Amino acid sequence: MVATLVRLRLLVLRNSFRRSTSQLVAVIIGAVYGLGMLFAAILGLFFLNLAPVDVVRTVVVLAGSAAVLGWVIFPLFLGGEQTLDPSHLAVYPIPLNQLLTGMLLSGIVGVPGAVTTIAALATFGSWLRMPGVALIALVTGALGAVTCVVAARAVTSVSSGLSSGRRFREASGLLIMIPLILAGPIIIGITQGLRSTADGLPGVADALSWTPLGAVWAVPSSVALGDPVGALLRLLIALATLGVLLALWRWGLTRSLVTPAHSASRTRASSSLGLFGLFPGTQTGAIAARSLTYWFRDPRYLRQLIVIPLLPLLLWFYASLNNSSGFLIASGPIVAFLLGISLLADVSLDSTAFALHMSKAVPGSADRLGRASAVLVFAIPIVLLLTILPAALQDGWLALPGLLGLAFGLLLSGLAVSSVTSALFVFPVPAPGDNPFRSRPGSNVANVGATFVSWAVLAVLCLPEAVLLIVSLVTQEAIWGWVGLVVGAVLGAVLLAVGVRVGGRLLEARAPELLIQLGKEA
Repeated sequence: MVATLVRLRLLVLRNSFRRSTSQLVAVIIGAVYGLGMLFAAILGLFFLNLAPVDVVRTVVVLAGSAAVLGWVIFPLFLGGEQTLDPSHLAVYPIPLNQLLTGMLLSGIVGVPGAVTTIAALATFGSWLRMPGVALIALVTGALGAVTCVVAARAVTSVSSGLSSGRRFREASGLLIMIPLILAGPIIIGITQGLRSTADGLPGVADALSWTPLGAVWAVPSSVALGDPVGALLRLLIALATLGVLLALWRWGLTRSLVTPAHSASRTRASSSLGLFGLFPGTQTGAIAARSLTYWFRDPRYLRQLIVIPLLPLLLWFYASLNNSSGFLIASGPIVAFLLGISLLADVSLDSTAFALHMSKAVPGSADRLGRASAVLVFAIPIVLLLTILPAALQDGWLALPGLLGLAFGLLLSGLAVSSVTSALFVFPVPAPGDNPFRSRPGSNVANVGATFVSWAVLAVLCLPEAVLLIVSLVTQEAIWGWVGLVVGAVLGAVLLAVGVRVGGRLLEARAPELLIQLGKEA
C-alpha cells in the first residue's frame, strides 16, 4: 500500500507535466531555476569545509532553522500538497500507519521535499575534513529533512479545519502578498542588519541549537567542537521534536479521516441592489456593477489592488537609497500600467460563470465596455492622486502634464489591449473561493507569450506620450508636456473605443471556445 501511494504521487507529478506544452515549458524553467539554486547551496556547503568550525556551525544551524520554519509556516498560507488529501482517501480502508508512511514518502519525493532532502544530506560536505563528523551530518541531515516534511504535514492536518474555510484561504493569500511585495526592502534591511550585527550571529545560532528548529543541525558541530554531551542532548531534542510532530500529524490525520473538513457557507439576504442600483439599467451598466463588485469583494481581484498603496512605499524606499526623486515621481504611470493590464485575465477569472453571458446573449461590446468602466471608476482618481501628489512633494510641476499624459495613455490603452487579449486567451488562474495566491501548475508561464506581446503592443501605443514627456524634460518646455497630456487622453480614449469594438467582436466569435477552455480549467 505504501508503494502504491508513492507511485500515485509520482504518476500525478508526471501527468501534471503532460497537460500542455505551456506546463512543460514551466517545468523546464522551474527545473533550471531550482537546480541552479540547489547547486549553489550544495557548492556553498562544500566550500564551508574550508571555513572554521564556528563559522560552519553558525551557517548550517541558521540555514537549517530557516528551512524548518519555512516548512511550518508556508503550508498555513499556501496549503499543503494535496495529491494524497486525507479527505479523498477517507473512503478507502487504508491502515493508518501505512497511510502515514505513504504520505511521508510522497512528501519526500515531491519537488520541495526532494530539494530539501538533497540540500540537507549535502551538509556532510561541510565536514569532509572530519570523516566521522561527516557521517553524523549525513544521518542528521536525513533526520532534518524528515522533520521538515513531517512538520508541514502536521501543520496541514492540525489546521485543516481552519484552512478549509473560504475566508481563511482568502485572507491568508492576501496577507502573504504584503511581505512578498516588500521583499526587496525587507531583504535589504535584513542584510544591512546582519552586517551591523555579524558578531552576534554565532550567539543566535547557539540559542537556536537548543530549540526544535536548530537542534538537529547542531549535532555534527557539537561533536566537532568536542562536546559529546551537548551533541547527545541536541539529538534527543531533535528526536523528541520529530516524535511530537508525528503524534500531532497522526492525531490530525485521524480526525480528518473520521470527520473530513468541509467549507462552511451561509447565505445572507440583501436589502438593496448595491452597486447595481447606482449604474444604469443596461447590459453595460449591469456588467460594470458586477465587475466593480468583484474588484472589492473577490480576493483574486483584491490582490491586484494591494500593490497600489505599497508601490509608492517601494519607490520611496528605492529613491531614498539612490537620492533620486525619479522613482517616486513615476508612481502614477506605473500604477496606470498595472491597472490598464489588470483585465488581461478577466474572462478567466469568471470561470464557468461566463456561461451566463452566453445564455443572455450579451453583446461583446457591452461586455468589454462594462469591464473597462468598472476599472476606470477607481483607476482614474487613483492615477490622478499618485501622479499629482509625488510631483507636488518633489516639486516636479514641470513634468506633471507629461506624466499625466503618459499615465492616462497607459491606463486607457492598457484597457484597450486587455479588452482584446482577454477575448483571445484563457489564463490559468485560482479557482473561485480558492487561495488567491495559489497558482496552478504551469500558470506562471502558460501564457507568457501573450502577456509579453500585450505589453509590447501597449509600449508601442503609448510611445507618443512617452516621447513628448522626454522632450518636455529635456527641453524644460512645459508646452510639450501639455501636448502629451492631450495626446494621452484623446489617443487613449480612441484606442479604448477601438479595443472595446474589436474585443467585443472577438468575444462574440470565440465565446463557445472560451467557455470550453474555462470548463477544462475549472
